[in-house]
Amino acid sequence: MRYEATSEVAAAQERIWAVTVDVERWAEWTPSVTRARRLDSGPFAVGSTARIEQPRLRPAVWQVTELVEPHYFRWVSRSPGVRTLAEHRLEPLPDGRVRVVLSAELTGPLARLVGRFGGGLFQRYLRLEADGLKRRCEQG
Repeated sequence: MRYEATSEVAAAQERIWAVTVDVERWAEWTPSVTRARRLDSGPFAVGSTARIEQPRLRPAVWQVTELVEPHYFRWVSRSPGVRTLAEHRLEPLPDGRVRVVLSAELTGPLARLVGRFGGGLFQRYLRLEADGLKRRCEQG
């Protein structure tokens, strides 16, 4: 089960990256997150963890598994029967804008069931995040 949302943002890639990795401030610009808290200190890097709270979902702990600054990071969250791998990718466009690609992939024995009942919500939250990131970064 894979979900994806994209947005084209008229802002510098470095600005978008800075907003994207400032996880603790996500609740300021996307209604898909009610609270986000880093569980470690220091730069956002491979191994960094955060606890994300979202409406209608159980709180989840995410751990960064791959990061190439300022292009993308991948992180994973595990719950009984489901592993969620999410990616935040920034792709520079020839006209100076940046395509933001947000995705989430569910795997594991309960992934299909979770996707059947929660897939619409996951897709909606990715869309809200992509739109909120665009608004936040284009504010100036």
